[in-house]
Amino acid sequence: MMSKQHLAFLALALAALLAAPAFLKTYGLYLLTLWLVYVIAALGLNLTVGYAGLKSLCHAGFMGVGAYTVAIMMKAGFSFWLASPLAILLCFVLGLLIGFPALRVQLHYLGFATLGFNLLLVLFFRNEEWLTGGTFGIQNIKRPELFGFAFDGNAPFFYFVLLITVVAGVALALLLRSPWGRAFAALRDNPIRAESTGVNITAYTLMSFAIGAAYAGIAGALFAPLVNFIEPAPFGIANSLLFLMMVVVGGSGRFYGPVLGAAIALLLPEYLRFLKDWYLAVFGFAAVAMMIWLPGGLLSMRETWLLAKSKRDAKRQATPSGAEAA
Repeated sequence: MMSKQHLAFLALALAALLAAPAFLKTYGLYLLTLWLVYVIAALGLNLTVGYAGLKSLCHAGFMGVGAYTVAIMMKAGFSFWLASPLAILLCFVLGLLIGFPALRVQLHYLGFATLGFNLLLVLFFRNEEWLTGGTFGIQNIKRPELFGFAFDGNAPFFYFVLLITVVAGVALALLLRSPWGRAFAALRDNPIRAESTGVNITAYTLMSFAIGAAYAGIAGALFAPLVNFIEPAPFGIANSLLFLMMVVVGGSGRFYGPVLGAAIALLLPEYLRFLKDWYLAVFGFAAVAMMIWLPGGLLSMRETWLLAKSKRDAKRQATPSGAEAA
């Protein structure tokens, strides 16, 4: 059960998001909607990387599969409500397939395997022009309609994405509180011990990739109508690394880590653009500095401070005073 303070914080955050469109201009509302899309994708990656302890560098590729599936089907005349479940299912199946290398290789070898899969997907998006449009992409992707109401405006589509984000977040929270969540944590901490206690390592490894990929599929299904135009660039290796940075910077294995990490990765560069050619260097230096002093992410700040304080206290107690020494 959540504490009263936790519930109050969530209610305040939700109220702020509901009121945000009244105070933001078009670009600001677009960035806020894009942040929600990235939060959904990063939540899925956090399940794979943070909770299950696996390495994945193909999350942007999964997001691209979801986006292209929705765009292609809607261009063919299918409804968003039919295309998006198919996109999620396709990403789920691909996540199962990419999970099989995780049964054979671990650590950085698994990272290279998933990196190669992401590159393969980008090459497919770029070269299969008959299906994906190649480098010209797919344009004029319509936004969804429900019972005759179209989410064409920026504010209506923002509220639609916000609703999907809340539902996806609640579903993941319930999953993590279930025996599945404890099995994922056991898989991360000690696979051998987890297997000795009856955890099916094969099944949970595959499902961590599949569910994480499905969340990327949800994000891709929302990304396509948000930007109205997709091409291979947003789904490359650079964005897969960006998603991983969101998880690590916010706090890997912490539920709200991707929420904070996505905000920093998306919004901080916007506020640093006044530095012109130097903003990427400053952004990178800030990320490196944080990894040195806060390796557990920003949400580990309190634990890091308490640990440092306890070490100082222990060192002070271990050092005899001048009178005791005499």
